[in-house]
Amino acid sequence: MLPSLRHLRMFLALGRSNSVTRAAELCHVSQPAVTQAMNKIAQETGHVLFHRSPQGLFLTDAGEILAHRAGRALRLLDIAMAEMARPVRVQATWAQLSALIAVTEMENFTLAARKLGLAQPTVHRSTTTLEHAAGVTLFQRTAHGLITTRLGQNLAQAARLAMAEIDQAASDLAALAGREVGSIVIGALPLSRSGWLPSAILAFRERRPSFPFEVIDGRYDELLTGLRRGEIDMMLGALRLPSPIADISQERLFDDEVVVVARKHHPLVAQTRIRTEDLADYPWVMPRVSTPIRGILDSLLAEHRPSNVIETSSVIMMRELLRGSDHLGGVSRMQAEVEGGSLSILPLTLPGAMRPIGLTTRAGWEPTRAQSEFLDILRQTALRLGAG
Repeated sequence: MLPSLRHLRMFLALGRSNSVTRAAELCHVSQPAVTQAMNKIAQETGHVLFHRSPQGLFLTDAGEILAHRAGRALRLLDIAMAEMARPVRVQATWAQLSALIAVTEMENFTLAARKLGLAQPTVHRSTTTLEHAAGVTLFQRTAHGLITTRLGQNLAQAARLAMAEIDQAASDLAALAGREVGSIVIGALPLSRSGWLPSAILAFRERRPSFPFEVIDGRYDELLTGLRRGEIDMMLGALRLPSPIADISQERLFDDEVVVVARKHHPLVAQTRIRTEDLADYPWVMPRVSTPIRGILDSLLAEHRPSNVIETSSVIMMRELLRGSDHLGGVSRMQAEVEGGSLSILPLTLPGAMRPIGLTTRAGWEPTRAQSEFLDILRQTALRLGAG
């Protein structure tokens, strides 16, 4: 559901003024154009958006939902368009913005067209028309391809989030009608996959058995990019302190301890007192340098660094390497306990071993009703984990 941007502006003007005449004046169009636009949006949404009274036209519950989300979407676009020519506000289309996003990401018109399933001239024409309406340069050609300018980057990012808001509107409107539309997209860092997230999803599915989820595994920086673009609704796992960027919000839900693990019957498992130099005598499997666990392990081994280290972001890879050798590794206690009989936790307390675990979302993000229900379950499940 992507009603025309121009129609959405008329819709908001009518919602504020309660008058077709006034909305037409505000949008510099005829009264029949406003009426036709409202009929089109009502058809696209499948809802009655206004009710008539002697005082004028007023938003229904469905209309209030759409007005709220559409207002957020258009504010995002208007902020990004502030340094552009005024015509772009009324001339820009979703198709043009989609082309801008694709070219920005692919840095090539042909690849962008392939991604969108369109002909290359169509994508080129869309971005050129948008550029003319904006009165600014959106792309610069280099030897390595197309580079989107700062203004183009800002508009592409605003368009991604504006589209996400309209998707949220579709979910909210469906819920109002007793239907389920949309999905919950989760960026899952390693710890969240070990009990917390699966438990929360199963509990949510007892309420909504058919509601779709998409769980995306990945590295923190990759998931953060998807979150900020509106492609991911929430990210679960170890929080980064301080926050790496200002446009995200982090919520601590519980703490988890980093522990050193080894295979069953590893020579160190039977030792009652383990020194740092003992750890350095063995090869290690460690996460990447930028991760919180790696920072804790590097602090532990600062004076006695192991000479043999394998780096991997895969807990499965680490587990298999440890099970078949004398390598040591560092994971969260929750992950180690989920592994059960395959790995042993060494009797060792690491300095600064407690990590905040929680939820990362976009700053100012407003979840749908279904997403709010799932967030409540996530918090309840985390509370039990923290208490345990």
